[in-house]
Amino acid sequence: METTNGLARIRGAYSTLGKKEQRIADYILKHPETVIHHTINQLADDLDVAESTVFRFCQRIGFKGYQALKIALAADVVAPMQDIHEDIAPDDTSLEIAEKVFTTNVRTIEATRQILEKGALERAVDLLLSARRIEFFGSGGSAVIALDAYHKFVRSGLYVTANLEAHMQLMSASQMTKDDVAVIISHSGASKETLDVANVLSGHVPIIAITNYAKSPLSKLADVSLYTVSQETEFRSEALASRIAELSLIDAIYTIVMIRRGEAGREALKRMRESISLRRM
Repeated sequence: METTNGLARIRGAYSTLGKKEQRIADYILKHPETVIHHTINQLADDLDVAESTVFRFCQRIGFKGYQALKIALAADVVAPMQDIHEDIAPDDTSLEIAEKVFTTNVRTIEATRQILEKGALERAVDLLLSARRIEFFGSGGSAVIALDAYHKFVRSGLYVTANLEAHMQLMSASQMTKDDVAVIISHSGASKETLDVANVLSGHVPIIAITNYAKSPLSKLADVSLYTVSQETEFRSEALASRIAELSLIDAIYTIVMIRRGEAGREALKRMRESISLRRM
């Protein structure tokens, strides 16, 4: 819906915006409470841009106009204050805490769905299907997500690998070619280990990035970037909350790949199921 996820849409579209539009985006992301009380003329004056530039910015991120953007921003600003699911109290019961965590996860997935770009998703799938080898990379908490991605895609019949140790990742990255594809998962897109791998790959190996920040160093190095959205709460960091969106995004990509592979995918899945059935009593 156009009346939701104003901030998420801005973050998701950030890398596609021009310099003036990014200046508008930066201001709105930092001061959403102020913007909802501004007219388009006031915002344009504050940023020393034309009203038409603000209007085009609104359309670029998926709104009919400035008023529609303000309504979405108002929902973003007011909802966290009104929504008890963002406010876990020390005296909450175990069931109440569980319900709030589940609701936060649902909101994270929904916000990520809202900013998902069809073109980027299709380019990522095309790269994966044409790759000689696919390798998943991640460090810290993202290494667990990379391992989960490997666990899914090894069922596809495609040649997939994953290394969790930082030195092994660099060594493996150095051996990849233009016929391979690297999938790099990083919430911040700015960790040294992640960027070291990306710099080894950049320029000769296609990179698919899964990250939370459109302005991150990783997204600048990637050939295709897919973005997630998450919010930090008192008891969970933003990075911890983002993993549910990353897992869901990888699930979606895997499912699309399997459907596109058709009979080959079904045969690979059948062989996998037959092999692991040997472990069942």
